[in-house]
Amino acid sequence: MKNISIRDYIIDSFKEDNESEIKESIEDSIKQGLEESLPGLGVFFEIIWKNSSEEIKKELLETLKTHLN
Repeated sequence: MKNISIRDYIIDSFKEDNESEIKESIEDSIKQGLEESLPGLGVFFEIIWKNSSEEIKKELLETLKTHLN
């Protein structure tokens, strides 16, 4: 049995999607609130985080902190 990475599976699943399709998937996942969607959203966040400037990271952290209170 081949051992597959969840991260790689999620990335491969969206490689051919355009921005509109990715946005729709994100919004649907959030709207439905299914626990099964959390790994995919986590992978998306990881990609955003790794490829963001320090300024964008600061904005993300401020947004998170504001909405965690």
